[in-house]
Amino acid sequence: MKILVTGGAGYIGSHMVKALGEKGNHDIVVYDNLSTGNKDSLLYGRLVTADLSDMQTLDALFRAEKFDAVVHFAAHIVVDESVRNPIKYYRNNFSNALNLIEACTRHHVTEFIFSSTAGVYGIPEKMPVAEDAFLRPINPYGASKLMVEQALRDVSLSSDLRYVALRYFNVAGADPLSRIGQRYKEATHLITVSLRTALGLREQLNIFGTDYDTPDGTCIRDYIHVDDLVNAHLLALDYLLAGNRSRVFNCGYGHGYSVREVAEKVKQVTGVDFKVNETARRIGDPPSLIADCSRIRDELGFQPAYDDLEYIIKTAWQWEKKLRRKE
Repeated sequence: MKILVTGGAGYIGSHMVKALGEKGNHDIVVYDNLSTGNKDSLLYGRLVTADLSDMQTLDALFRAEKFDAVVHFAAHIVVDESVRNPIKYYRNNFSNALNLIEACTRHHVTEFIFSSTAGVYGIPEKMPVAEDAFLRPINPYGASKLMVEQALRDVSLSSDLRYVALRYFNVAGADPLSRIGQRYKEATHLITVSLRTALGLREQLNIFGTDYDTPDGTCIRDYIHVDDLVNAHLLALDYLLAGNRSRVFNCGYGHGYSVREVAEKVKQVTGVDFKVNETARRIGDPPSLIADCSRIRDELGFQPAYDDLEYIIKTAWQWEKKLRRKE
């Protein structure tokens, strides 16, 4: 098949391109403005350097390539930034996604996989959280992703477009061979921040809130290895190509680890006893955020291969060390 991967030079997108390329039977085109992506993260595929706001380039590409499917990763992802600059997030995450969806309908591309987020749930009332939970995002990042889900639903009802929206929980880890990994300089995810603290790139690791209603008082999150997440995308693609209806799936492991547990495991893996600073809660952090994964297991046959926090951290640690050597 000929597959368009938007944001394919970024963290998760580059792992998707790797997985598609390793299958050996796909023609992969990557569309990325390289604002946070990197050319040398692409192990396969052809790169088109452009922005999704450029409708002329996008339309010409669809006309020339005749894609069989689109996998859409391109988005801004920093929650705090979305609060400070909501227009940036609605313009890129929603308006540009709408441009892409419109191009699909105009050029009769009927299979669409969307990189969504558990941020659409906000602070869930019930845990683990299932796909039919009430959707009430608490920041522009989550709201912009939910708007795309709503647009996909409405467009699918008025056209031949079918989609799968995958709601990510906490994605971590790197390619086991350390070829690619997280490269975002202002990373906010706990595991990456912890590893960079162990490397001495940060003075300390901040723990935001120690008085939550959890066993050790810190927030609990569901972590998924990036290669397991990518496998969920491959299963979703097969699901759509088999002619199935549009669907939404959670992507996680169904259990979580506290901030303190992650910090301690990072210390064990790295052998570095870095400084940890306990400070006040952040506004909007739910005490626990864990995926109900029964739907993706039952309907797509998803079986994670890397459900092991130590393994997740080890692959990320090897990548971070390699990245610093390259710099």
